[in-house]
Amino acid sequence: AGDGIVIYTGTGNWDAEVFPEPERLDISRDARRHMAFGFGVHQCLGQPLARLELHVVYSTLYRRIPTLRLATAIDQLPFKHDGSVYGVYELPVTW
Repeated sequence: AGDGIVIYTGTGNWDAEVFPEPERLDISRDARRHMAFGFGVHQCLGQPLARLELHVVYSTLYRRIPTLRLATAIDQLPFKHDGSVYGVYELPVTW
């Protein structure tokens, strides 16, 4: 009792019943129930700012470079599995 715990967030968001094809990067996926920012009283205070920043960045990027696309097959992307944050090491694009 009273000890703190740290939970690895990389294990969240992998339930195929909630997120179809969870291993596939899909930026158009409805991710309202994701766990990346926590939930309820444990929700990250920076969540609204992060969502706003991402909305502004991606909408501006796609508006300015409408032909933007991956420069490689998605299965060739080097995904990060070795830390507390899941993602890619690099994301080569072309337009």
